[in-house]
Amino acid sequence: MAKVFRPSTRESSILSKIESSKEHARRVTISRVRENIETLSNEVAMKLVENRLVETTNKNGLEEQIHKCLDKLIYAEDFDVDYQVAPLRQLVPNPNIVSLYLTSFVIEQLINHKDIIDIYGSDEDIYFCINKQIQKHQP
Repeated sequence: MAKVFRPSTRESSILSKIESSKEHARRVTISRVRENIETLSNEVAMKLVENRLVETTNKNGLEEQIHKCLDKLIYAEDFDVDYQVAPLRQLVPNPNIVSLYLTSFVIEQLINHKDIIDIYGSDEDIYFCINKQIQKHQP
């Protein structure tokens, strides 16, 4: 007969603290986006174009799309965010949820926008470019 694993009270409390700290960090990260949405959308769009990861006919259109994506992230349910980032969840060991969400948006949805000519670079290149800009506004 198989043994059923029942964590002790101490193990349960440690696991609970780990989960609650992850959720707290996620909420703080998303709230920072709310405070800096204008500058973030501008900086991310500019760096994607400067690093030649996104080729576009209209940089302002790219910035507007990123702004809309960040705005959608702010008000999204946890399930919707997890669903959006699911294909890229294993991209890096400890991902920033905002950077991962934006990377997923660029790779899967932005490529179909009328102002975007093409998207270059690997998923990791796009993630690290976006993450570098996001980290400037995180504590």
